[in-house]
Amino acid sequence: MTDARDQLIDYIRREAVFHGDFTLTSGKKASYYVDLRKVSLDHRVAPLIGQVMLDLIADIPDVAAVGGMTMGADPIASAVLHQGAARGAAYDAFVVRKQPKDHGRGRQVEGPDLEGKRVVVVEDTSTTGGSPLAAIEALQKVGAEIAAVAVVVDRNTGARERIEAEGYPYRAAIGLADLGLE
Repeated sequence: MTDARDQLIDYIRREAVFHGDFTLTSGKKASYYVDLRKVSLDHRVAPLIGQVMLDLIADIPDVAAVGGMTMGADPIASAVLHQGAARGAAYDAFVVRKQPKDHGRGRQVEGPDLEGKRVVVVEDTSTTGGSPLAAIEALQKVGAEIAAVAVVVDRNTGARERIEAEGYPYRAAIGLADLGLE
């Protein structure tokens, strides 16, 4: 376990795990909620997320860009872009909208041209895998090649199985056990 990963886990445990009765995006009920935006947009924690995610995807060859569905993936992609640049790596970032814009260029995927490029779809927390799969659908329309899906926190509620069943490698930096939630 890296020092950055240990620090990230500590921040998430202290500042982003909430206990109570919650309804998840999937509609499922949960007794805790991991609100990663509480830390992914924090100046102390964003660099750690970037470092941990870079380590998670380091062995995937020829990745040009990282990103996913707005809004959960946005700070993750930005952290990877910035920490990658600090390490001399050239990862661009992209954003996938829920729907194409109805004005301007009408784009659903924003950022660099991804046609023919290998990308990693990132997500903050993953429950069902629906957001990464929706991002993949939009990315395929612009000709991107999906190298993997990488999430910061996996809730262990079927996302891995669903994404792998669709044929995509799935990686998670942190699991529920790491956060003391299993």
